[in-house]
Amino acid sequence: MENTAAVVLAAGEGKRMHSRRPKVLQEVLFKPMIDWVLDAAAGAGVPAVCVVTGFSREQLEAHLSGRCSFAVQEKQLGTGDAVLAAADFLKEHAPQDTVVLCGDAPFLDAGILSAAYKAHRQNGNAVTVLTARADDPHGYGRIVRDDAGNVLRIVEEKDADAEQRKIQEVNSGAYWFDTEALLAALAALGNENAQGEYYLTDTVEILAGLGRRGGTYVMPDASAMAGANDRRQLAALNAAARRSRLDALYDAGVEIVDEAGVTVGPDVMVGRDTRLLPGTILRGATAVGEGCVLGPNTLLEDCTVENGAVVNASQAYRTYIGSGVTVGPFCHLRPGTRLEEKVHVGDFVELKNARIGRGTKVPHLSYVGDADVGEGVNFGCGCVTANYDSVHKHRTTVGDHAFIGCHTNLIAPVAVGENAFTAAGSTITKDVPADALAVERAKQITLEGWVRRRHPERYDDQK
Repeated sequence: MENTAAVVLAAGEGKRMHSRRPKVLQEVLFKPMIDWVLDAAAGAGVPAVCVVTGFSREQLEAHLSGRCSFAVQEKQLGTGDAVLAAADFLKEHAPQDTVVLCGDAPFLDAGILSAAYKAHRQNGNAVTVLTARADDPHGYGRIVRDDAGNVLRIVEEKDADAEQRKIQEVNSGAYWFDTEALLAALAALGNENAQGEYYLTDTVEILAGLGRRGGTYVMPDASAMAGANDRRQLAALNAAARRSRLDALYDAGVEIVDEAGVTVGPDVMVGRDTRLLPGTILRGATAVGEGCVLGPNTLLEDCTVENGAVVNASQAYRTYIGSGVTVGPFCHLRPGTRLEEKVHVGDFVELKNARIGRGTKVPHLSYVGDADVGEGVNFGCGCVTANYDSVHKHRTTVGDHAFIGCHTNLIAPVAVGENAFTAAGSTITKDVPADALAVERAKQITLEGWVRRRHPERYDDQK
């Protein structure tokens, strides 16, 4: 598809969403609908993409920065006007063929786009409408053909007569065009209708009137053209996408004990024999190996999880979790964390931008941030790396096989050497050499009889 381009219509507000975000930034399985569409175009091999923006264009352009070109539809004057806004893009890139896509149709995937393009080229069409056969076509534009099967026009529901409403082949809103034919048809568009808008669907009839061939590619599954105009329809898209993902995981050998709350994003990979327990949410570019146990009530975003890891009732973001690692319950792994093979992270532990070496244990109630920790280290309960001085972040280094006693505060920047110990309750502000014991405690003062003198009411003989 080297000599092709895509125009993605994304200018609409989506008023029924009642949102400050453009409709195409609403998410299906935690992924904005526009990202599904752009990924489909990229997957089909379309090299140049122009997104037509309008409502809250700053949000959309910031989200897609660097991924595509932009054109602006200043006023919402219909789909034809939206494509016309991209005319300069098409003239500059001069693709042989252009696919026009709706930014809120996330299920139109790369396979469909490729198959439709193949039919478009083989049949020598000026326009190929991507269609589907719907048992209930109500609300969709109907495909009207001549006796030879060529597409004559698309008739909207409100304009269709009784016979046309019986037609079950409907318009998906996606099209492949010969680019020169598209530009010529756009120039001939009128807005003589009640809304005063320019409809892209009219280009089909214009091209037929010019003697140019129009055809269709009938998608095998009508669900591929599903979109969302309000929150209920968006919820339905999420439900359909979730069902599809879970079925694909079953087919790949993933065990889902109970589907309750299990939600897996479209770009997530999960290896066979991994077990997903209730409440597990996997999103972003997460990749999970084989034989892992995730959940219950676990959230992973943009994480890598190697074979045999266990993450229980915890959350992790942009974290690497090595093979045989155990995490949880109730842990928070923040971006930049890397857990090497067989690390154990226990309950109520927070890690941030920390590399934890092979076999190290951070069992419970600790915070380790901005740290480089070696192999075989043991952290006692309640340890803290004090990494922030209110202006800068500083790193802590802990050597292999060190022992960090309970309630040790490591005041960064500081280093603890290999095989060094810190005594429980110490606040370490200076580097600890290898094989040394560091003790930093105030002298204990014991005042005999202080409680009886200070609180006589606690004793029966004083009442």
